Amino acid sequence: MDDITYKVRIHKTEVYKGKRVTTYTVRWNVAGRPWKEPFRNSAQAESFRSSLVTAARKGEAFSVKTGRPLSWKREEDATTWFAFSLDYCSVKWPYASPNHRRGIAEALTDATEALLTTGKGAPAAPLLREALRTWAYSARLQNGETEPPAHLASAVRWLERNTVDMSDLAPDRQGPQLARQVLDRLSRRQDGSPAAGSTATRKRATFNNAMEYAYEQRLLPVNPLTLIKWTRPRVAQTLDLRVVANPDQARRLLDAVRSQGKRGERMVAFFAVLYYAALRPEEAVDLRREALVSLPDDGWGEMRLTHAEPRSGSRWTDSGKPRDRQPLKHRAPGETRSVPIHPELVTLLRHHIKEFNIPAGGRLFVGPRGGIMTDRTYLGAWRKAREKVLTPREAASPLAETPYALRHAAVSTWLGAGVPPAQVAEWAGHSVAVLLRVYAKCVAGQEEDAKRRISEATRPKSP
Repeated sequence: MDDITYKVRIHKTEVYKGKRVTTYTVRWNVAGRPWKEPFRNSAQAESFRSSLVTAARKGEAFSVKTGRPLSWKREEDATTWFAFSLDYCSVKWPYASPNHRRGIAEALTDATEALLTTGKGAPAAPLLREALRTWAYSARLQNGETEPPAHLASAVRWLERNTVDMSDLAPDRQGPQLARQVLDRLSRRQDGSPAAGSTATRKRATFNNAMEYAYEQRLLPVNPLTLIKWTRPRVAQTLDLRVVANPDQARRLLDAVRSQGKRGERMVAFFAVLYYAALRPEEAVDLRREALVSLPDDGWGEMRLTHAEPRSGSRWTDSGKPRDRQPLKHRAPGETRSVPIHPELVTLLRHHIKEFNIPAGGRLFVGPRGGIMTDRTYLGAWRKAREKVLTPREAASPLAETPYALRHAAVSTWLGAGVPPAQVAEWAGHSVAVLLRVYAKCVAGQEEDAKRRISEATRPKSP
């Protein structure tokens, strides 16, 4: 082959001292053709020269076209985990919700820590994680940044050189060992303590999806996770009934919110839609006046939900704001959800609209300065309410620990009242399967009534 040769001569490193910088130049000849490579420090130059000398002494063939050993070309063509993870994140980003994007970044950051080839010369761990989470898996995609910020550049360059090749994840190499190494890391927090079961399971799902993508792209012959046995962390499936407030406790909490001055008066209806209509907080934040289909003078009303605004963080949204308006959870864009409005909630909402002069098309709930309702605002009011009306024993328990517990109370109340699970699932925006799994204990409370109804339905008719 005319494009390779074994005729190589490597010269001493040349040093040129300029006014501001010193340049170290490695020079060598391949088949009589001169080549050179400049460096800013002697260590880099000597390392490069040493690699050339080693390759020549081993009798490796050099490329006439590039002047490098052929083995270097093979290494340059290899795909590293870091390069692959950037590609995978780019593919997933446009179709993922902001919260899902954040979850992907967290999982890939942890996985990368487990797939480093060395710790030599590594940046400090916090800087490495910052480079991964805030640039590689977020800002690069959100803002189209082609180069990392100056303070992260060295960390990114180090990552480019020091993660395993994807070929190492193949079964005939280190695939099973590396896969287990990653799963072990995903199952721990940064301090080494065990992560929550739900967190570990979610991160494992992301890594598994990445490995499936690697198989799809023909970078791997098989998903390495299929080659190992791994015990999934136990995840609580059913609702802890200790968080559920009874009607008396819920009303006391709403009254305690109302007693917090004008700010509290603005928020009492916000918490009420969580308790009486089982809205998620992000659905309540987005709630507009036009969503209230009917608010009659007497009896039940109706609302039709169209969107939600979950708080994901400005790094993960398309707008760069902490919240982006999204389709309803588990629903396609354009789908809606109708929810009945309890008579007590109808009264609260009618008062709220009149008292705060909510215009047509306006948000029902806004912050103290008229902006979007933030979690900091409503969580602060909720903590004060708990401190005021709950007994010391109740306050020390998980009872209504977060506003989300009001949604649990609503769903539990509906099930306890005998509303069919399919109807509850429709109102709450769940699938029936999820509803029965999470609220199994609430459904179980109806067993005796169910048995009574079955007995009555199967009782022999009198002759």
